[in-house]
Amino acid sequence: MSAGDILELSASAAAAAVDSGELSARELFETYRVRAAADRDAGIEGLNCFTWVADEVPAEAPPAPLHGVPIAIKDLFCVEGVPSQAGSRILEGYRPPYTASSVSRLREAGACLLAKTNQDEFAMGSSNENSAFGPVLNPWDRARVPGGSSGGSAAAVAAGLAPWALGTDTGGSIRQPAALCGIVGMKPTYGTVSRYGMIAFASSLDQAGPLTRDVSDAALMLRHMSGRDACDATSLHSASVEPPSARRLDGLRLGVPEELAGEGIEAGVLECCRSTLSLAEGLGADVAEVRLPHAPHALAAYYVLAPAEASSNLARFDGVRYGLRAEADDLLAMYTRTRHDGFGPEVKRRIMLGTYALSSGYYEAYYGRAQRVRTKIAEDFAAAFQSVDYIVSPTSPTVAFKLGERTSDPLSMYLSDYCTVPMSLAGIPAISIPCGLSDGLPVGLQLAGPALSDSRLLDAAHALEQAIEFDPRAARV
Repeated sequence: MSAGDILELSASAAAAAVDSGELSARELFETYRVRAAADRDAGIEGLNCFTWVADEVPAEAPPAPLHGVPIAIKDLFCVEGVPSQAGSRILEGYRPPYTASSVSRLREAGACLLAKTNQDEFAMGSSNENSAFGPVLNPWDRARVPGGSSGGSAAAVAAGLAPWALGTDTGGSIRQPAALCGIVGMKPTYGTVSRYGMIAFASSLDQAGPLTRDVSDAALMLRHMSGRDACDATSLHSASVEPPSARRLDGLRLGVPEELAGEGIEAGVLECCRSTLSLAEGLGADVAEVRLPHAPHALAAYYVLAPAEASSNLARFDGVRYGLRAEADDLLAMYTRTRHDGFGPEVKRRIMLGTYALSSGYYEAYYGRAQRVRTKIAEDFAAAFQSVDYIVSPTSPTVAFKLGERTSDPLSMYLSDYCTVPMSLAGIPAISIPCGLSDGLPVGLQLAGPALSDSRLLDAAHALEQAIEFDPRAARV
C-alpha cells in the first residue's frame, strides 16, 4: 500500500487493514512518524503541530482492537518518560513518572503514541498563539489560526500528519479548533473520561475528548478511553459507546436556540448551518426553536469560574517540586521569578483574574454569582431537552481568523468560545462536525445532547455527516 493510500485511511479503516494483513503496523506508524517529524523539524516553517515525536517504530502491532494505529496526544497529558509541558516554559522538558489514565487506556487498546501536540499554554486560549513553543498554523490557510487550545491536535489531523488525536475541552478547546480545521471534535459528558494525568486548568470543566476525521473514529476512540477510574473521583460509570450507524434522523427533534445562532455569527457560518438544518429535515428530523435564556451570560460566568480554578491549580508551579526554577537569594524571590519567567501573558492574566475573584470581599460578588449563573444555564438545557432531543448551533461564530488579529484584544478572543461555553458549564456532551465552507474556510456545526447521551449523539452526528459529504482533503500537506 502506498503512502498516499495509507493517508486516505481513517483510523478505523487503518486498524481494519492491519488486522486483515493488508497493511503492517510498522508501515502505518512509519508513514505518519516521518511526516510528523518533518513538521516538528520545520517548526514555524511548517504547521508547528508537534512538541515531541517518537523516535522508534513499534516492533509489531499489539494484539488489541486498535492494532497499532498511531495517535497524537495533546501536550498536557502526562506520559511517563515523555516531555509533557502543557505548552509552557515553566514545565519545559518535564518528564512525568506516570501516564494519564485516558492515554493508558488507549495504549492498552492498541494505539501507539506518535507525538505530543502543541497547544495554548495550560489550555488557555482560542487560537493556539499562546504556546511557549510558537503558534500552530491552520493547514487550510497558514496565515490563519487553527483555533485553540487543542490547535496542534486539530491541525495535525486536518493536515494528515496524524490519523487522530487526543485533546481537551474546557470551554470549547476541542470543538472550536475542530470547526476551524474542518474535522470532527467531541467534548464528552463531564466525567465520562478520567482526568487523572491531565495537567489541570479548571478542574470542574476540563474534559478529554477525540479529534478525528470522521464521527466513526470519534466513537471508536471514546469507546476505548472512557469509564470509571479509581484515580479520579469525578469519573463516571457510563454506558458503552456503540459504533454509529444511523443514516436517518426520523423522529428526532433538533432545537435551534436563538441565543446561539443570531447576532454576532458571521453570515457565511449561518448560511452553512441553515443549509445543514435543511438536510436534517430531509433526513426526517423536525427543527424547532428553543430558548436558552441564560446562555448569553455563559461567557461572563466562564471567565470568572475558569480563572478562579486556574489560580488554585497553577499555584503548584513555584519552582520547588518540578519544572523551571529561577535563581534567587531567598525563597519568595525564587517563587516570584520562577512564575514571572515561566508563565506567559495569558496565563498571568487569568491567574490574576481568578485570584481577584476568590479574594476576601469579592468571592460572593463574582465567584458565587457565576456559580449561580452556571446552575441557571444547566437548568435551561434541562428544560430545552424536555421538548427536543438535541440542540444545534454553529460551533464558532466565525471561520478561522488571521494570526495576530485578536491577540491585542482579549475580549474579542474570548468571544470565539461564545457558542461552546454553555455546554461546558452544563457538563453535557457536544460534538462539532464540518458542514461546509465559507470563503473557502471550514465551518463547524455543533450538536449537544443531555448528559450521558454520548452514544446517541454520535449516531445523530453520523447521519448528518453522511448527508453533508464534506471533503477535508484540501487541508492535507
